[in-house]
Order: sequence, then C-alpha cells, then structure tokens
Amino acid sequence: MKKRCEWAKNEPNLTYHDVEWGVPQHDDRKLFEFLILEGAQAGLSWTTILNRRNGYREAFYNFDANLVSKLNQKDIEKLIQNPSIIRNKLKINSAINNAKHFLKIQKQFGTFDNYLWGFVNYKPIKNKFKTYSDLPAYTELSQKLSTDLKKHGFTFVGPTICYAFMQAIGMVNDHTANCFKYLK
Repeated sequence: MKKRCEWAKNEPNLTYHDVEWGVPQHDDRKLFEFLILEGAQAGLSWTTILNRRNGYREAFYNFDANLVSKLNQKDIEKLIQNPSIIRNKLKINSAINNAKHFLKIQKQFGTFDNYLWGFVNYKPIKNKFKTYSDLPAYTELSQKLSTDLKKHGFTFVGPTICYAFMQAIGMVNDHTANCFKYLK
C-alpha cells in the first residue's frame, strides 16, 4: 500500500493528491484555475472546493481568463445563484478582477508562468517535512508573492492562500518525507 500525505485519505483528496498536488504546473490556464480555486477556498475546506471544481469550470468558461475578465454585473448575479460554486459575491468579484490582472501580467511577462516561477528561479523548492502538522501556513516567499500580486491589483491572495497555491502548482514540494510522491 502506498504511503501518502496524511490529508489524502479519502476522495476527492486522494486522487487530487496522487495526480495533481505538488506537480509543477506551467500551463497558464491551469495556473489561473488554481489561483481562482485557492481564493474561493479561503475559510473553507479544500474538499469543498474539489467537490465544486466542475461547477467552477462550467461557470468560469473552463478558466479562460479572457472570458472571465468580461463577466458583467448580470453575470455576477447569475453566479451568486449558482449552487455549483461558492456563492460569495466577494470571491466571485475577485475571480473577475484577478482575471483582468492575470491578463495584464501575461502581457507584461509573456506568460503568467514566467512571472510566477521567477519567484523560485524556475525550480521547485523541495521541503523535507516529516508530518503534515510540520507544514507552515505561509512562508516568507508566499508573503513576497502575496505582496507582489496585490501590487498588481489581485485580491484574495494573502500569504496563506499564496502558499496553498504554491503547493498546489508544485512551486514547493510539501509532500511529507514518507509520502510516495515526495520520492519522485
């Protein structure tokens, strides 16, 4: 039986852990997806977000930042009524706002990937935590990323959200040392 990080005991977390979490991601659309999902997760469990992920994909045009950036007040009112996503007006507005700034970053840096991975010199940081409780909620680097994203106009990108984002997209490898994914 494979040893996994403590939080990956049941679905949908188990498959997410085995397939996606901590795998270096460089596709801008996937990066935008994780940025929006991590912001939506604030104050909630990741399981809640994973269970609504398909709803988010449908509601936010499969995370096409260009289309999301064009959502208007009428669209927002429909999204607030959509039970397939987190119906929080601030989080919905944040997704639209962040799409606009995501596009600006792409224009400035060529890709969001170029901008983002520059924070780790284009190479994942491999941590050596023994247990899940050893993992920090945020780091100096996630604070730096958070500050910079906020300077660029992003919202729902505090240091804790940024650290979860960095973990999800593999900027940091926080699989615990006994996890089969850590060894890869």
